[in-house]
Amino acid sequence: MKINPMHSVQAYRKLQETQDRQQNEQTKRSDKVEISSEAKEMAKSKEISAERQERVNEVKSQIEKGTYKVNHQEVAKKFYEFWDR
Repeated sequence: MKINPMHSVQAYRKLQETQDRQQNEQTKRSDKVEISSEAKEMAKSKEISAERQERVNEVKSQIEKGTYKVNHQEVAKKFYEFWDR
């Protein structure tokens, strides 16, 4: 049996080249995030109206007391309206 040391070196180089190519392809890929103009406007208006804040506080206190009841029909209706658009 004849042993060719160059064959193993060439196989190693080929493996290294393949790994380098894969690593370069992975570094080229990147995640992108797009924020809609509506979301940007919402972020600008951080002020909550007094009425809204009052409702939030009311619901929080009901949840803490354990008296908050979910209107299942209203929730289902809102889901339907959202997904039916």
